[in-house]
Amino acid sequence: MNLDDLAEKAEEYRARDAGITHEVRVCVAAACQSGGSLPVLEALKAECDSGGTCKVKGVGCMGLCSAGPMVAIAPKGGAIPDSILYREVKPEDAADVLASVGGAPVERLHTPTDQPFFARQQRIVRENSGLIDPESFTGYVAAGGYAGLIKALSEMTPGDVLREMTTSGLRGRGGGGYPTGLKWSTVAKMPADQKYVICNGDEGDPGAFMDRAVLESDPHRVLEGMCIAAYAIGATKGYVYVRAEYPLAVQRMELAIRKAKRSGFLGSKIAETQFSFEVEIRLGAGAFVCGEETALMASIEGLRGQPRPRPPYPAEAGLWGYPTLINNVETFANIAPIITHGGEWFAGIGTAKSKGTKVFALAGSIKNIGLIEVPMGMSLREIIEEIGGGCPGGKAFKAVQTGGPSGGCIPAAHLDIAVDYDSLKTLGTMMGSGGMIVMDETCDMVDVARYFMEFCMSESCGKCIPCRTGTWQMHELLDRITKSKGTHKDLALLEELCDVVQATSLCGLGQSAPNPVLSTLRYFREEYEAKLTAE
Repeated sequence: MNLDDLAEKAEEYRARDAGITHEVRVCVAAACQSGGSLPVLEALKAECDSGGTCKVKGVGCMGLCSAGPMVAIAPKGGAIPDSILYREVKPEDAADVLASVGGAPVERLHTPTDQPFFARQQRIVRENSGLIDPESFTGYVAAGGYAGLIKALSEMTPGDVLREMTTSGLRGRGGGGYPTGLKWSTVAKMPADQKYVICNGDEGDPGAFMDRAVLESDPHRVLEGMCIAAYAIGATKGYVYVRAEYPLAVQRMELAIRKAKRSGFLGSKIAETQFSFEVEIRLGAGAFVCGEETALMASIEGLRGQPRPRPPYPAEAGLWGYPTLINNVETFANIAPIITHGGEWFAGIGTAKSKGTKVFALAGSIKNIGLIEVPMGMSLREIIEEIGGGCPGGKAFKAVQTGGPSGGCIPAAHLDIAVDYDSLKTLGTMMGSGGMIVMDETCDMVDVARYFMEFCMSESCGKCIPCRTGTWQMHELLDRITKSKGTHKDLALLEELCDVVQATSLCGLGQSAPNPVLSTLRYFREEYEAKLTAE
C-alpha cells in the first residue's frame, strides 16, 4: 500500500457520508461521560432523522472539561472554531440542539468558540480530539490517519525517519525533555536481535490527565507513532503501559489495536511491506513510581515496580535486557504529524530550544478547567489569565504548581515567564508531563508543600533509604510547621533534608520530591516563618 492507495481509501470512507452537511458531535471522553454524555448521545440519535443531512456521533475530548457534557454542531469536517458549541447539555435538550443545526444557537447552552480558551490554542497532538469518533478506524483514516506510517514505510528509510525526528527538535513530553531524535538514534545503533518500543501511559501526577485524554480521544494516533518508532529503530514488539484506573483509555486502546491489526496496520507485513510490529497492553496497578522507566519495565516483566541504577540505560539494556525505546503518550502522538509535514515544519513552532506545542491540564482555582494545547514559549500569564480565565470569584492569583510532585510553585511575580523547558528550570520547577494546578490568594503554601510531600511519601517504593525515610521525615516536619508547632531548628532541618534526599535518592521520584518544598521556601518563606514557634 502506498500513499495514493491510502488517500483513495480515505476518500472512499468520506464518500459514505456524502449526503451529510452537518455533524452533531457529543464528547464521550471520561470527564463528559461522568457528567452524563452517553444518555445525551442516545437522546440525540433517537431524535435525529437517520435519512437527513445531519449525523450524530460520539467524539473525544473537546478540552473544556468543566463544562461537560459538551456538544458541538459543525459543518462536516469543520474544526471546533467552526462549530456551535454547547455546554452542560442534558438529554431533554436534544430536540432544541437538533433544531439549531444550520440556524441560530440555543442561547441557554451556547459557549462561544471565539473565546481565548479555544482561539489561542494550536492543536497538533489533539488535532483530531473532539472531531473524530475515537472508536472508529475508518474515521481516523478519513482524517488522514496512518498517512505518516505509509509515508515512512514506502518513501523513507529508517535513517530518513531518524533524521526527520532530529530535525524536528522534539523533546520527550513525559517530563525529562530528552531529545527524541537522539534517544531513537541511540536505540537504533544498538546491535540486537530483539528491540522493544514502550509507550508510557502511567500518568500519576495529581491534577494531570493529558495522556488519558489522548488515549481516550485518538488512540490510533498513538499506535501510528509507535509503529513509526519501531520501524526507525528496528523493533518488532511494543507495549502500551497504562494504569488500570483509566478503564476507558484501556478499552479504546484495546479496540484500536484490534482494528489496526485487522486492517493491516499492525502485525505481520504491515501495509503489505516487510515490516512487522505487534503491540500489547500492560496494566499498571497505580504506583506513581512506575512512571519511572526502569520501574515501568520491571512491572512489565512481572516484577515489583522498583527503579534500578543507571547505567545501563534502557536504550542499551532495557526490557528483558534488550535495547528498549520508551516515550510517553504525548510524544508518540507528535510523531505522525512530524513525518507527514516534515521535521522543519515542527521545528518552526515554539522556541529555539523547546520546539512544537505542549498539552497542559489546567486544574485548581481557575475558571476554565480542562485541556489546552499551546505553542512552547507562551507566557504563564497568557495561559492562566487569558486561556484559563483567571481565578473564579474575583480572587487574586497566588501561585501555580507545574510538573506535579516533581515540580514547584511559581508565584504571581513570575507570571510573564515563557513556558518552556529551560525557563521553568530557572524558577526551580519543571515542565513535567503538563499538569498545572492554579492556586488563589486563600491557599496556604506550607500546606501545599505538605500535600505534595505526603503524596511522594506514600508513593515511595521504599527501595532506597533517602526517599523512603527522608520523605517521611520531611512530611513530619511540614506537618508540625503547618500546625504551628515547628521551630526554627525544624525549618533548618527541613532544608537540610531537602538537599540530602535530592542528592542521594535512587530515582527521579526521590530526587524531585523536595522541589515543592524548596520552591515554596524560595517564594513564600514568610508563610513558613509565620507558623514557627519561638523555641
